[in-house]
Amino acid sequence: MNLERILSGDLPRSRVLAVLLVLTLLGLAAAPFVLPGVKALNVAAKILVFVVLVASFDLLLGYTGIVSFAHTMFFGIGAYGVAIACTRMEPSLAAIALGVGAALGVSLLLALAIGLFSLRVRAIFFAMITLAVAAAFQTLASQLSDFTGGEDGLSFRLPAWLMPATRFVEEPVLGVSIDGRLLTYYLLFFAALALVLALLRIVNSPFGRVLQAIRENEFRAEAIGYRVVVFRTLSSVLSALFATLAGAMLALWLRYNGPDTSLSFEIMMDVLLIVVIGGMGTVYGAVIGSVLFVVAQSYLQDLLRLSSDATVAWPWLSALLSPDRWLLWLGLLFVLSVYHFPTGIVGRLRLRLPRKP
Repeated sequence: MNLERILSGDLPRSRVLAVLLVLTLLGLAAAPFVLPGVKALNVAAKILVFVVLVASFDLLLGYTGIVSFAHTMFFGIGAYGVAIACTRMEPSLAAIALGVGAALGVSLLLALAIGLFSLRVRAIFFAMITLAVAAAFQTLASQLSDFTGGEDGLSFRLPAWLMPATRFVEEPVLGVSIDGRLLTYYLLFFAALALVLALLRIVNSPFGRVLQAIRENEFRAEAIGYRVVVFRTLSSVLSALFATLAGAMLALWLRYNGPDTSLSFEIMMDVLLIVVIGGMGTVYGAVIGSVLFVVAQSYLQDLLRLSSDATVAWPWLSALLSPDRWLLWLGLLFVLSVYHFPTGIVGRLRLRLPRKP
């Protein structure tokens, strides 16, 4: 099986992009052995989750042209599905499977309801409807404390073979313990890889081409015989299901879920920023954007702390580089990235090196 078939014919079309993608794949695959420490592994796992979440949202925004603020609702449903099942049942693979299956079922019904009843309205009104639905769901999750744990959330146990205390090899390998935590990470890694390849297959299929036609001109797509509402609803459902799986991945890694963990509006804003930074309408943009954003979000404070300590001789500069101002610098980096890469990083790289005839 050649590379073009694996990528569903969607090759990077840029040497720089190809190198970045290969480095990202190898870096995430070797992260537990190359980047020691709990924080580095948590960052790598968060990148895997966000890659799936952002790519699923880009299926809506970048490929279909639908602006939805309810995406984190489906993300939260996936996380709560695993958390509730593992809390109320014995920690086992069956509990995880039941939780994921139930979450997918709930997301399917909600996505169908939102799509069928709301996608006929104009874009701005649909965005407002999804925002209201997401806010209502977050409030409901906070108030149903007997079921969801309320504001405190739910902490739960996984099967023993996924717990950090379980060691498969007594001696560390390359300084890393071969334990349940490592197995959980690679479970997330291969799940993210499979889901990204599945999304590539979807967006490069005839169905994906119709979605792009609807994005460009829905009236023309309707005129040539495509039922726009049906295709937009299917896109909404598929996007919701992938977001649900991303939420399940997050819950498996954290062994905890609460409203602020998976339903926060800040997560929705982060997803929007990553889509813009990476490039809309390309799955590769979700990969590159997630890596850059999560790494910057996780290590910018540490970098600013070092810079502030190194510039104590200039009090004004040291104060400007204070770690407490990391959001200011993160916002500045975002503005600069949008200015220099208006079509996203992937869009800019592909524009500079177009496909050869």
